[in-house]
Amino acid sequence: MAVETMTHDWEFDRFDDGSQKIHTEVQLKNYSKFLEEYTSQLRGIEEALDDTIGDVWDFTLDPIALKLLPYEQSSILELIKTDNKVLNKVITVYAALCSEVKKLKYEAETKFYSGLLYYGEGGEPSEIDQRDKYSLICGLFVLHFHIFRTVDKKLYKSLLDICKKVPAITLTANIIWFPDTFLINKVPAAAKLMDKKSLQSIRAQRDAYLLQRSQTLTKDVQSYYVFVASWMMKMESILSKEHQNDKLTEDLNSRCNVFVQGVLYAYSIGTIIRTTMNMHMSMQRPMTKTSVKALCRLVELLKAVEHTFHRRSMVVADSVSHITQQLQSQALNAIGVAKKRVISDKKYSEQRLDVLSSLVLAENALNGPSTKERLLVVFLALCVGTQLKTFKDEELLPLQLVLKKLELISELRERVKLQCDCSFLYWHRAVFPIYLDDVYDNAVDAARIHYMFSALRDSVPSMLHAKHMESCDQLLESYDKEIMDVFNEHLLDKLCKEIEKDLRLSVHTHLKLDDRNPFKVGMKDLAHFFSLKPIRFFNRFIHIKAYVTHYLDKTFYNLTTVALHDWATYSEMRNLATQRYGLPMTEAHLPSQTLEQGLDVLEIMRNIHVFVSRYLYNLNNQIFIEKASNNKHLNTINIRHIANSIRTHGTGIMNTTVNFTYQFLRKKFYIFSQFMYDEHIKSRLIKDIRFFRETKDQSDQKYPFERAEKFNRGIRKLGITPDGQSYLDQFRQLISHIGNAMGYVRMIRSGGLHCCSSAIRFVPDLEDIVNFEELVKEEGLSEETQRAASVLDSVLGDLTSNSAEGTEYFKMLVAVFAP
Repeated sequence: MAVETMTHDWEFDRFDDGSQKIHTEVQLKNYSKFLEEYTSQLRGIEEALDDTIGDVWDFTLDPIALKLLPYEQSSILELIKTDNKVLNKVITVYAALCSEVKKLKYEAETKFYSGLLYYGEGGEPSEIDQRDKYSLICGLFVLHFHIFRTVDKKLYKSLLDICKKVPAITLTANIIWFPDTFLINKVPAAAKLMDKKSLQSIRAQRDAYLLQRSQTLTKDVQSYYVFVASWMMKMESILSKEHQNDKLTEDLNSRCNVFVQGVLYAYSIGTIIRTTMNMHMSMQRPMTKTSVKALCRLVELLKAVEHTFHRRSMVVADSVSHITQQLQSQALNAIGVAKKRVISDKKYSEQRLDVLSSLVLAENALNGPSTKERLLVVFLALCVGTQLKTFKDEELLPLQLVLKKLELISELRERVKLQCDCSFLYWHRAVFPIYLDDVYDNAVDAARIHYMFSALRDSVPSMLHAKHMESCDQLLESYDKEIMDVFNEHLLDKLCKEIEKDLRLSVHTHLKLDDRNPFKVGMKDLAHFFSLKPIRFFNRFIHIKAYVTHYLDKTFYNLTTVALHDWATYSEMRNLATQRYGLPMTEAHLPSQTLEQGLDVLEIMRNIHVFVSRYLYNLNNQIFIEKASNNKHLNTINIRHIANSIRTHGTGIMNTTVNFTYQFLRKKFYIFSQFMYDEHIKSRLIKDIRFFRETKDQSDQKYPFERAEKFNRGIRKLGITPDGQSYLDQFRQLISHIGNAMGYVRMIRSGGLHCCSSAIRFVPDLEDIVNFEELVKEEGLSEETQRAASVLDSVLGDLTSNSAEGTEYFKMLVAVFAP
């Protein structure tokens, strides 16, 4: 009963300061974050194991390198087979010539273009390839003039008139072609017949085009942004739906139209970018920052189109085969109607026979995969087959449209890759810093940076064909270094500095350094950069979140080592970085100091001779006080300071410090013994001790003051130092130094006990500490747990031994110096 009564009497009153609620909320938040993180990881594993993983591809990966372009195994001679031998030979000749031209063009593009381009380096809404054909017609016109020396003025004027609408054409990369200059230089005879004013107006139109383009560029970007965004939504919507048997034709038509629309957008956007940038460079006209930002936005849209096709490659590949079959069926139906019309006509002529043979040839070519060779044969055959009004006007236009679609869909992957190719940016990489500044200032849509790096990667394949260096790797390394230097300077380094500044100002808000009111000074939400996926460039992945985290870890670690007493500030900044930006910071694991650290044990040990001369020891309070100082306050060192220092450096510093101090004492004791055994001092001391023994009974065991003054005057006669001190004054200082050193050893012992007792205060019984390693082994726990238990045992043993060893320091001293 007595025990129960005492328990009730001493029970603390219950109180609620709200800390438990705060702790619960923090734990719940951490738990919800844990669930979200692992749910997303489980979803990723589930997708990886699912068969539908191929439906959506990451932009930087191409798992199986799908090739949509059909391959023709038959030769041209095998494809062109009709009963009309003459027509066979004519079509064969044209087909062979066209194939040879395409082959030579491909050879030039792959073997010669890149080597020449990199030498010396470290339209209309429905337009697809009309500009390319315009350059081909101009070239054909000039070839005709040089062979036959005749000029069709009407055609020449028509070609020049087109220059007003199409002032320049990009042939490849940064090579821009001005058709008016080409025609005037290559056909001078026809140029002389033209009006000079009309020629000047064409040149003036070029400048006007560039000016108009600069003015309307921002508006064009906004329009295309809406168009491409809606197209991407359509693409995702249509490709996500499954085929319905009753609406298969309608579904294929809609997919075909969406694919074609994507290629059209890519061509229009690519033409604007290439023409505008290359014309500015060729004509040496500066671009405004607004124009540069707008063009970079168009580059992003261009790569977004390519990305959309790529990420749904599996569905697109499946759709292409069905769409080509449907288009071939439509073309065959149209040709079949025309063939029946020719057969039903009773009038026989050789021309009708050629037309009929060409239609049969087109049908035969369409009955098979839509390869380039077969389509070439179809187009050549229809050039003959459309003669003699074989097709009605309302039949011919749909057929041409179907064949155009068939050609485009058959080469869809190649067309998309060609139109979205941004290798020309290698020669315009000066815009990259401006683009990065814009991304940094508008961090909300920071994810668009992936598209720009994808565009910068496009120049790498062509750089592999560079010939002016011993190895193309030198050019690649130079390009890689240049882009990364710009990226570091204009984004990563700025981001790191801004995050560090924000953390510092947030932690030091009590100092009121700057006005941080977001309504006055504005605010950037830089956290968007840390949600970005790693950016792929060359053979590396640039992870912005990891880069900034490493920078902050490194900075906080280095600054903490310089000023260990600031560990709490940097720890708070580290926690704030995790809380505000979600950065997984690493604990520094540096020994922490306190603000009342005072002089460090190591500093005292290194300068023990200075310490004992400048500080005075209070034996009762165990405190050192500075003798004199130029500052306003005197420094003091007490047990708590020493304990903090030992906690910083570890208990191993105690033995080292005591040993170092004893070596210092040995030198001082040597000086002490030399003084005591000096003949002048020894003889006077012997005389005084004899006098004291003879007169101790009469003087009541006291040494007379007059005798002491006489002894002091006698010592002073032996000589004094320049600052007026006698040998006795120096001896007195020597004894003070020895006492201070011994007091320092005593304080080390007390500080060690204080530190160890604080560390081991949770151990219930120091005399009987269980062996955790043995207990863990008995339970058969894992090796990691056994190693942890072994470390715990060694730490406890170290702490208990250090808490007891301090008592032996003075015994060691006596043992060393005793005779």
